[in-house]
Amino acid sequence: MNMKHTQRAVTDTTPGNPARRQFLRHVGAGFTGLGLIDLLSRDGFFANNARAAEAENLLAPKPQHFLAKAKHCIFLFMNGGPSHVDTFDPKPALTKFDGKPYEGKVKVGSNNRPVGYLAQTTFKFNKHGDSGLPISDVFPHTAKHADDLCVIRSMWADTAAHASGCLQMNTGNVQIGSPSVGSWLSYGLGTESEDLPSYVVMTDPRGGPIGSASNWTAGYMPAAYQGTLFRSQGSPLLDLATPEGISNKTQRSSLDLLGELNRQHLREHPEESELVARIMSYELAYRMQSSATEAVNISAEDEMTKEMYGLNDKLTADFGGKCLIARRLIERGVRFVQLYSGGGHIEDTWDGHNDCISNHKLHGDETDKPIAALMTDLKQRGLWDETIIVWGGEFGRTPTSEGVGKPGRDHNWLGFSMWLAGAGVKGGQAIGATDELGFLALQDKVHVSDLHATILHLMGLDHRELAYFYNGLLRHLTGPEEERYKVVEKALA
Repeated sequence: MNMKHTQRAVTDTTPGNPARRQFLRHVGAGFTGLGLIDLLSRDGFFANNARAAEAENLLAPKPQHFLAKAKHCIFLFMNGGPSHVDTFDPKPALTKFDGKPYEGKVKVGSNNRPVGYLAQTTFKFNKHGDSGLPISDVFPHTAKHADDLCVIRSMWADTAAHASGCLQMNTGNVQIGSPSVGSWLSYGLGTESEDLPSYVVMTDPRGGPIGSASNWTAGYMPAAYQGTLFRSQGSPLLDLATPEGISNKTQRSSLDLLGELNRQHLREHPEESELVARIMSYELAYRMQSSATEAVNISAEDEMTKEMYGLNDKLTADFGGKCLIARRLIERGVRFVQLYSGGGHIEDTWDGHNDCISNHKLHGDETDKPIAALMTDLKQRGLWDETIIVWGGEFGRTPTSEGVGKPGRDHNWLGFSMWLAGAGVKGGQAIGATDELGFLALQDKVHVSDLHATILHLMGLDHRELAYFYNGLLRHLTGPEEERYKVVEKALA
């Protein structure tokens, strides 16, 4: 939309005091105009003509709304939905009623699957650390950091389906098209790295989450804020290497010419955010040819570090490699890194419909040692006090099996657990509670959007102030009812 601003004389022919009426008219119209100017500014209207010159500055570092320790965030996404009653939320009542039919009124499960029978966990819970935080033996290594963990036992979401559940946990919305958490952080804070993306995603070799790139999209924001998918093995990005026979000088000259042509086009079409992102991506890709390859080169690490992350064990090598790369990325200034455990469907993820016990034993063994290594490494390198870690999936699992002798658990979006750790987090505690069996969050309930508000707060951003004007509305990560959701104050140090 192009608008020309013109001025013209206004004559007041009303009897009485024309000067006063003219004054009031100008003042009234002026205040109305301020609102319009504000809306147009938020929509980027007045910045359109400057976008070409400022394209490379979209990810420039920006100040926090208020002083906070955290500069980086690592989200450990357990794709498929880990069971809280088998990991971080012990339920003695399940042992008492094990094998009995569930006769409660809480709606549980998904897709009309059988509700089944109440099923105790076969994993053993022990109290860990000075705090005595109960953690099951699915995570014996992570349990050594119990005093750093803030377990939220009263999470709840709005959907029981994997696709919409992943979308809500990542974007705050059950429908496709909203920016993800990493995009909001990139928009709100920019990046500290000139040679790497602000936002990096690494999926499981067995497949990505349902919804794929919709989970790390920039949605209605400029495409520059979307996540960049890295491979944990080999070249981090496909087609990153310079073609054979092309010198650095030739490549640089070609990029300069292409950049100038793109900027000329952008001046004529300033609303094309994809073009802004493309200009930035060409330059970033050029710089990443060396920096990204170096960042994922975990072979440069010493043998003690490799062993700590489990790189020498086939079971832990993949997730351990991703955790190690995450540490290397954030120490190079990357703002947000998301790692996925579990890909594809059912048993290849944490989606333990058939046998939740063997499922969680496998995925716990794959991730536990690497997660503990990451936490230890961050502390050793002075990164702990500027990094927050988020652990969890799209929802939890039911306290029931799906049939007699079948230790599988269905989806539970009404009560599940996640944990936070790191900069600004008060560790060694469990917040909230589900009912005695583990079906429903009852005490200090925390909605997915409350979690998002808390993540933003830990990063120095107010979820009510962080907004993007789009399609006539101010948009927020926590949705149009941003005042409804609150920061989890008990989680703050």
